[in-house]
Amino acid sequence: MNIKILGSGCKKCLALADNTKAAAETAGIDPQIDKVTDVVAIAGYGLMSTPGLVIDEKLVASGRVLKAVEIGKLLAKA
Repeated sequence: MNIKILGSGCKKCLALADNTKAAAETAGIDPQIDKVTDVVAIAGYGLMSTPGLVIDEKLVASGRVLKAVEIGKLLAKA
């Protein structure tokens, strides 16, 4: 499983990354988590508002910091 956090590295982006790590740990999975800060790469996902969460190359959330529980549900579907 590959997860990407899309954003400039702002406070919200870092919080989303932390929540994603916590959700993965709770779910017992060890995904590769990458932080994408390149504006062109971010635009390639069609993201209009950061932060964004991409699971296995599919944009699943944008514009807000998801809680670990919410991310856990998305990981279970992936």
